[in-house]
Amino acid sequence: MRNLPSGFPDDFLWGGAIAANQAEGAFDLGGKRICLSDLSEYCQNVALEKKANLDMSSEEIQNALTKKNGVFPKRWGIDFYHTYPSDLKLLADMGLKSFRTSINWSRIFPNGDEDSPNEEGLRYYDGLIDTILSNGMVPMITVSHYEMPLHLSLSYNGWYSRQMIDFFVRYCRVLFDRYRGKVRHWILVNQINMIAQESYNHLGIPSDRVENLSEAKYQALHHELLACALAARYAHQADPGNQVGVMLCGGPAYPATCSPDDVMATLRHNQMELFCSDVLLRGRYPGYALRFFKENGYRIHFGKHDEEILSNRADFLAFSYYYTRVCDKKSFENHNHAYRNSNLPANPWGWSIDPLGLRFMLNTFYDRYQCPIYIAENGIGYFDRIENDGSIHDPYRIDYLRQHLCQVREAVLDGVDVRGYYVWSPIDIVSCSSSEMSKRYGLIYVEQDDLGRGSKKRILKDSYFWYRHVIETNGSDESLIPTDL
Repeated sequence: MRNLPSGFPDDFLWGGAIAANQAEGAFDLGGKRICLSDLSEYCQNVALEKKANLDMSSEEIQNALTKKNGVFPKRWGIDFYHTYPSDLKLLADMGLKSFRTSINWSRIFPNGDEDSPNEEGLRYYDGLIDTILSNGMVPMITVSHYEMPLHLSLSYNGWYSRQMIDFFVRYCRVLFDRYRGKVRHWILVNQINMIAQESYNHLGIPSDRVENLSEAKYQALHHELLACALAARYAHQADPGNQVGVMLCGGPAYPATCSPDDVMATLRHNQMELFCSDVLLRGRYPGYALRFFKENGYRIHFGKHDEEILSNRADFLAFSYYYTRVCDKKSFENHNHAYRNSNLPANPWGWSIDPLGLRFMLNTFYDRYQCPIYIAENGIGYFDRIENDGSIHDPYRIDYLRQHLCQVREAVLDGVDVRGYYVWSPIDIVSCSSSEMSKRYGLIYVEQDDLGRGSKKRILKDSYFWYRHVIETNGSDESLIPTDL
């Protein structure tokens, strides 16, 4: 009989994750042109639970481009473009085994449809990846993380156009060839199932250019799935050691009641949240998705060879985990909606805290796919305060991470093949959803406010030292017990 593990594997990848668009800044340097995230505006005096770029019309896009007094923090980030050598040294000193970041598509192909890449942009990532490696960390690279060149949105309607497949595959081929032997862990699209919460950022469809936006999103997603399958095929051809991952936003929904109608509605909701990984890990469209399209009147065009293309499968599953939600029959019938679980505590932005849900999700994924799994993002946003002595005490973050890591360990003991855990984020960066700096996730503080003012000094929080101890002890029982630092 196979022995169950007693704890985290010896080669477990203790990591941290960021995104280029939230950290690099330098939005107009090195030949880079505007990407979709550069349009994300920070708006003061708006409710904390605000979201950014759910949908954008052509007019709203042009307004963001020409606005003189707007605040667009992702254009300056935390200046990681210039500070990455010292920042990566701090992360290596924390003991990180792996570092996940993205390559900004608009640095490599500034318009997206060029025949040749921008060599200056590639040289920047040459230096970044070499520095990750020289600090003893395994790079995990995301190819597309809300960084589509704006030109592809304005000229092609983003992923709604089938032409995007060729543009994306060309981009992937450049990266796989350039970093052969240096990068072996690739995530093709960040949170590919987030077509509602990050609609424009993800798919790049101007909302006024299609008749049925909901249908257009699924057509766009079909094109993106095809592009991922073709990219996976090339990655395996270019280097058999390449591991290609499909990444989801991974919080499950629970039935609102024990009513069979609510239970079935929740099952169907969760199926549609998983259908991208079903396609990319199983190699074909599941029947429930085809039924969902038919019942909603969505006409998705499939090309003659699409089924053959989709047979090129990914190697691992990655997912972000922040919260769980609740679903019932009524919410499912309202565009497959789910809502916050009021029985759970939440951070100031309304993101529920559910550590046990992470174990539930890990088991659900492994039961379904039986493949390696990486938790590509997990963390919590809070307001942090610098004390008079310059220290930053964040016991709330330590407690959150501790509780979630305890559940990851339980999943490992359940037999789930969890290969790595990536804190989002190891250093403060601009918030994805609200474009603010004050919603801080990092274990390292960056002295910068929502308007970009400040010294940008890096300050180690208590959570930095706590996570370092967890890594040193490989997540032993003792290291996950809360302690006063």
